[in-house]
Amino acid sequence: MSIVLLGINHRSAPVNIRERLSISCGEEGKTLEELKNIPHVREVMYLSTCNRIEVLVNIKPADTVAEELKTFITSRGNLSPEEMRKCLYVYRDEDAVRHLFRVASSLDSMIMGEPQILGQLKDAYRLCVVQKTSGAILNKLLHRAFSVAKRVRTETSIANNAVSVSFAAVKLAKKIFGTLDRKKVLLVGAGEMAQLAARHLMDDGVARIIFTNRTYENAVKLANDFHGLPIEFELLEDTLGDVDIVISSTGSTEYLVSRDMIEAALHRRKNRLMFLIDVAVPRDIDPAAGEIDNVYLYNIDDLQGVVDENMQGRLNEAKKAESIIDEEVANFFVWFDTLEVVPTIVDLKSKAGDIIREEMVRSHSWMKDLDGEERENIAILVNAVVNKILHDPVVGLKEESRNGGADSYVAVVKKLFRLE
Repeated sequence: MSIVLLGINHRSAPVNIRERLSISCGEEGKTLEELKNIPHVREVMYLSTCNRIEVLVNIKPADTVAEELKTFITSRGNLSPEEMRKCLYVYRDEDAVRHLFRVASSLDSMIMGEPQILGQLKDAYRLCVVQKTSGAILNKLLHRAFSVAKRVRTETSIANNAVSVSFAAVKLAKKIFGTLDRKKVLLVGAGEMAQLAARHLMDDGVARIIFTNRTYENAVKLANDFHGLPIEFELLEDTLGDVDIVISSTGSTEYLVSRDMIEAALHRRKNRLMFLIDVAVPRDIDPAAGEIDNVYLYNIDDLQGVVDENMQGRLNEAKKAESIIDEEVANFFVWFDTLEVVPTIVDLKSKAGDIIREEMVRSHSWMKDLDGEERENIAILVNAVVNKILHDPVVGLKEESRNGGADSYVAVVKKLFRLE
């Protein structure tokens, strides 16, 4: 068995490649089913966020299946061989587990310490449980990843003074305008990103926040929470000319704001500056809008520079987190490396248990005159003796398994104890 993780993220691929994969792999449930049908894939989880698309599998044999998984991802993103070579990463066993633990702990995020990725990872795991694409290994691995993330948050200060993509977006807007006083903002989308952006905008004293979403009720709820104005989604185009800042973060698979819409809005504004932040993947705003004079358009990758300014204080905490992850990876593989001998150990203990029960039944004729406590003491003694006899063979099997040489020992145990 082997654990393999492969994918692309904000470090390995620009947004125009990530959004191609997001569009093509939009239905996670269907994607999981297709991945599970690849020969030799035993368990699989699929994670898709704005900043990463990753596949985690338990497979055998590793090399052949990893190539099939590469083909699966690159074909859906329509990646060229050169793009695949530059953007796709593949991790195996310890490296795969370490990467997963770093993702769960937000060490691999664009914004170190942000909490959203853990929730997204839990959602991805929940889906693979529902779709029955997880089993003993991924269940153990994902629960351990959640535990590691909790340790990192508890034992380090990596999430203190947390920044977010929304925080970075608002900070960038302040750099453009100097101040956000008396500015009007349109937030497109009603997810966590929009909520965080609204909170930061309120703190910076914007004049008004307008909320819109395909589900109008969600826009109304946010508007009530932040004393803003909700509008019907159909009024998006008409509203663009009335605002100075647009922050968009929806799950749309096509552009919601075109270049023509921005040109018309700028005309109504008499060419007063407009600031557009598109934090969606796939993107919500046509990149061509950024070519218009007096329009500043930034996507999620452009925020990295702002984020970097806020990360210096977390580097020492990241070192502590990496130590925790190294320890947890080693702990996981103490368990994982013994899996190949577990069936033999179970069979061995099961046979010993059967022998004990048979002999206790045979001894009934002379044990019937004993009271209940005496019979129980005899049973405890017999089980203790057998467990001590089996202890060294079981420990030996586990040690050889961790050293990668258990096959011959398993064969000998099966032959000596007639476990076949």
